[in-house]
Amino acid sequence: MFLLLISTLGIFAPRDTGAQSVTQPDVHVTVSEGAPLELRCNYSSSGTPYLFWYMQHPNQGLQFLLKYFSGDTLVKGIKGFEAEFKKHETTFHLRKSRALGSDAANYFCAVRDTVSGTAGGAEHKPPWMERQREY
Repeated sequence: MFLLLISTLGIFAPRDTGAQSVTQPDVHVTVSEGAPLELRCNYSSSGTPYLFWYMQHPNQGLQFLLKYFSGDTLVKGIKGFEAEFKKHETTFHLRKSRALGSDAANYFCAVRDTVSGTAGGAEHKPPWMERQREY
């Protein structure tokens, strides 16, 4: 067995449009290698949500896993991860059919109701990650 550490990242919009936030109810998740993995994310948003999942290994930067903007509610990401957008349940749970030892990391779910610049920019350096200490 190995331990997947789950961290919470709440994001609030610096605008008058209201606040966005995420809640990751599981602080720590233990999964056997080869077993299915699910990391829960509940969100709130005053507008159209744009949702992201990132992972971070110790002493490394954030690694983008996947994003949801619109369209198909099942989003396929890298490394076998996927997430399903459920608007009426306000959830965006991350899943993987078979967990690997290399999946042991911190995971961050994030939400915004607008994206600055091009959508692709959020994959590498989301502007709100630089400002998260301000909130």
